[in-house]
Amino acid sequence: MEIIRNIFDGIVLIKPDVFGDERGYFFESFNEDKYKEHLGDVRFVQDNISKSTRGVIRGLHYQIGNAAQGKLCHVLKGRVLDVAVDIRVGSPTFGGYYAAELSEENHHQLWIPPGYAHGFSVLSDDVIFHYKCTALYHKSSERAVRYDDPAIGIKWQVDNPIVSAKDAMAPLLSEIAPDFTFTPGAASGIFTP
Repeated sequence: MEIIRNIFDGIVLIKPDVFGDERGYFFESFNEDKYKEHLGDVRFVQDNISKSTRGVIRGLHYQIGNAAQGKLCHVLKGRVLDVAVDIRVGSPTFGGYYAAELSEENHHQLWIPPGYAHGFSVLSDDVIFHYKCTALYHKSSERAVRYDDPAIGIKWQVDNPIVSAKDAMAPLLSEIAPDFTFTPGAASGIFTP
């Protein structure tokens, strides 16, 4: 598999080796030993699947404290723009975002460590989106940043976005609590809650 790192500390785009022929294709969507080598000592405890239609934006979500989640995201059907926003106070990329297209055709995966808010927009008629989490869902630890915060300026690539009332009312980046602190020189995925 090909591993692509970028200026956003800890975020990794994974392009798995896909073996295809006239029957279809095969690839490993997760292999603990291989992924540990590239993502560090992560342990997944929950898998989630969502279905959405064209134009839906979900996010930008995160959890805090001991419930902070790292997410390994990929698409089973359709196409999305997957987005991670750096919310670590003191980070040189604070408020910046990384976006990657994930689709059933490219089979790419995006690793988003704790300290980032996560969301995606649906670019196909519908999508089935799957992600593995390093912590269980915990309602009282759930937080969000508004998807259309002009200070972040995400180009979602959808017209007339469809969002939940809860996501539409999420606070701006400037209004959220400083729940994550950037630690210079920390290994990917390490954070201070």
